Amino acid sequence: MSEERIVSLPAESEGKAPGRARLAGRRILVVGGGQDTRGLADPPVGNGRAMCVLFSREGAQVAVADRIRQSAEETAQACETNRALVVEANVAQPDDVVRMVQEAHAGMKGLDGLVYNVGVGVGAPWLSGTTAEDWDRVFAINLRGAMLSLKAAMPLMKPGSSIVLVSSIASMKPGSRLPAYDASKAALGGLMRHAGIEGERQGIRINIVAPGLMDTSIGRAATQGRPGRAKTPVPLGRQGTGWETAYAALFLLSNEAAYITGQTIAVDGGLTSLR
Repeated sequence: MSEERIVSLPAESEGKAPGRARLAGRRILVVGGGQDTRGLADPPVGNGRAMCVLFSREGAQVAVADRIRQSAEETAQACETNRALVVEANVAQPDDVVRMVQEAHAGMKGLDGLVYNVGVGVGAPWLSGTTAEDWDRVFAINLRGAMLSLKAAMPLMKPGSSIVLVSSIASMKPGSRLPAYDASKAALGGLMRHAGIEGERQGIRINIVAPGLMDTSIGRAATQGRPGRAKTPVPLGRQGTGWETAYAALFLLSNEAAYITGQTIAVDGGLTSLR
């Protein structure tokens, strides 16, 4: 955005709204629930931490999974109900994924919500800068880890359960300049639709939240690497917050979305549809 508009944000966008018991009784595993601060002294909240805190505030029991235990523990401490379970796991390791799901299921005595909020973009930009090693690493984390999480979790989930995969608007339009990132995030759509068919038999819903330009630590790091990102003409005139991603996921996990499955919600200020 060439000139970001000064607007007054609602309490939800700033993570200040009170809980309304929208997830009362739910047991939700958030994969990628820690936060990469990118070394910022006062980082804005990330999508994963915002989701964990919000779900807890709305009455859910949350399992915070992250490859960095300290980061997961800090998220758990921020959860207002103090009932958050911490699970250390690296989704690039298949055995870790199975253990992660089993620990969450055992620790919460059930599992009826899953969010896969993991994604990396590595390597140099453009096809010319993409190596086979970088491509495989990105797909192992962004896509294979999601598949393994679904494979391990869905047999344990009961009818009425809900799954949210966190993608990106890079799955819908070019922008990141990283082919592996864009392709892996787009492939989550195919995985979602297949898992949605399997979920029919169990009454499990599965949807995607696709954030746009978000004011998170990772977003700020992306802008440092590509300054033009800050000038993107977002129709609503600003970048989004981690809380806004979290509220979209909250809706899809709740019974308010009981008739929604196989869908993608873009949280992008209108960027994909109006620009």
